[in-house]
Amino acid sequence: MALKDTFYISHGSPALIIDDSIPAWKFLKSWKKEVFPQRPSSILIISGHWDTVVPTVNVVDHNDTIHDFHGFPEVMYKLKYPAPGAPHVAKRVKELLQASGIGEVDEDTKRGLDHGAWVPLMLMYPEADIPVCQLSVSSNRDGTYHYNMGKALASLKDESVLIIGSGSATHNLKAMGPRNSPPAPWAVAFDSWLKNSLIEGRYEEVNHFDEKAPYARLAHPHLDHLFPLHVAMGAAGENSKAKVVHDSWDVGSISYASFGFTA
Repeated sequence: MALKDTFYISHGSPALIIDDSIPAWKFLKSWKKEVFPQRPSSILIISGHWDTVVPTVNVVDHNDTIHDFHGFPEVMYKLKYPAPGAPHVAKRVKELLQASGIGEVDEDTKRGLDHGAWVPLMLMYPEADIPVCQLSVSSNRDGTYHYNMGKALASLKDESVLIIGSGSATHNLKAMGPRNSPPAPWAVAFDSWLKNSLIEGRYEEVNHFDEKAPYARLAHPHLDHLFPLHVAMGAAGENSKAKVVHDSWDVGSISYASFGFTA
């Protein structure tokens, strides 16, 4: 069954997986019932925690769980998300990207899923029975490059592949405050600009966020958590409609704003 939707999820802290007081926990737990009831054949997830010089896909039969975080409760390091790999999707991703003229695409035959992938997926699809392929971002590139990556992958939706970008709508870790801190004015300004731009279909401005958005480099000192949005946006298509599927804040500088794009 062909899919019409792509998504960008703000995954926030790794502790989201065990902390149901974070509002996004309830949002992700309600995923299949309230957000996206269709069952995809497989999932392609683009995480901000895998940053490579050229686009890279993990080509594995079984996904290991990567605990790529430090200083969290011990129980989190024992969690496993044993989703099957999707090597057939990985090969299609490589094929489509190369056919688009994007250049070299690498394969990683050992890498599993980092926490930007498995933390939200464990809440969304806890059975871990849907094959998952992960695609990297390249923070040495720009928004337009990642948007074009998404455009090249759009036909995967016709193969019932659910395309999810996983990052954070704002992601300044040095500006974090105590839990339940009100969001900083600069964070609100960027977050509001992003929501309005997407809802109004100003995708080209979002591609050039570094020139168009207020406080862009304060909201994203590093760009790895924003570029998954561009891939999801590009894969949805130029005439897609964006909507906010979740909106919450944590620690004053982390927006959990998440978006759906429907062709």
